[in-house]
Amino acid sequence: MNIGDVARLSGLPAKTIRYYEAIGLVDPLRSNNGYRAFRESDLHKLHFLGRARSLGFSIEDCRTLLALYQDRSRASADVKLVATEHLGRIDAKISELVEMRNTVAHLIDACAGDQRPDCPILGDLGSGPIKRLAGPSTH
Repeated sequence: MNIGDVARLSGLPAKTIRYYEAIGLVDPLRSNNGYRAFRESDLHKLHFLGRARSLGFSIEDCRTLLALYQDRSRASADVKLVATEHLGRIDAKISELVEMRNTVAHLIDACAGDQRPDCPILGDLGSGPIKRLAGPSTH
């Protein structure tokens, strides 16, 4: 299969497939003219990677999971550990999003939303300390 075929069948853009090849997640054969020749096993890996990425696993997690998938002597505890660590990151993101949502909801409730120029939303956004980027001092 060529890259267009495997892109269509896997649901991944050709650019993503080329990236996965560049970082060593897939290794299609090359014909004499340099064109990629994907095998069924490559397509299966791409499906695997697409599903893992859709669940938010990082590239490094995907690399680990793919290696575990291909290792028939793996311990399921190793796979569970990767997934458990990922779930912890998801839970942390959810907590951050809930906190952001609550803050924005509070600011919306505090704003009269009328014709007056006073706005607690803008006041809050403008009240934080200015963070300076690290770099050479201008003093």
